[in-house]
Amino acid sequence: MELQDNGVGIPEKNLQSIFEPFHQVDGSYTREYSGTGLGLALVKQFIEMQGGGVSVESKVGQGSKFSFKIPNQTPQN
Repeated sequence: MELQDNGVGIPEKNLQSIFEPFHQVDGSYTREYSGTGLGLALVKQFIEMQGGGVSVESKVGQGSKFSFKIPNQTPQN
């Protein structure tokens, strides 16, 4: 699955750290966007708990594309 936006984008040097709990690319007190920095960390953890993975591509000024895969699992009786 993929989710894409046309927002502000994320600088390449910050792409991996956005999945760390409580991390925000703009951590200043005067930042424009709010949030706790937990959303992406939780998403990544939940997907990895199911054996999947998350990736991100982004260009500053053009937006970001988040992709994730969760393997098919057959229920066991």
